[in-house]
Amino acid sequence: MAFSVCFVCTGNICRSPMAESVFRARVDEAGLGGLVVVDSAGTDGWHEGDGADPRTVSVLTAAGYESDHVARRFQASWFSRLDLVIALDSGHHRALRRLAPTPADADKVRLLRSYDPVAAGLGDLDVPDPYYGDDDGFEACLRMVEAASDGLLDAVREAREGRAA
Repeated sequence: MAFSVCFVCTGNICRSPMAESVFRARVDEAGLGGLVVVDSAGTDGWHEGDGADPRTVSVLTAAGYESDHVARRFQASWFSRLDLVIALDSGHHRALRRLAPTPADADKVRLLRSYDPVAAGLGDLDVPDPYYGDDDGFEACLRMVEAASDGLLDAVREAREGRAA
């Protein structure tokens, strides 16, 4: 059975689709495509059905990542099929834990930057929302997502191995 990870931000057009694209690339590079399912959603439904913000797509494309995305809203019923729910900031983390139907589901919720040893060491675990800013904010978001993706990949590998044992 595939290990499934869902990245969640507010509207699912900036941070979470960026994290989804970067992490999917890491999964594929590691030869885990098909063994790890990666997707994303938003805590709110404001942008449901929309594509990713053009600035997100531009930053991803410039960095060599693919982006084929349609925004959707996270549903509590998804917890049963997900292994990890990765929040992009502490507000999403709180909202998702409140939405979780069981304590075990709430335990699936993690902050993305907790997988970045530098950010975790500083205690700065939020990926700031770039939506209302300029292109620099989107580039900074990408750097934060990339910095956490390797640690997240290690954690997913470890969890998969633990599941198989």
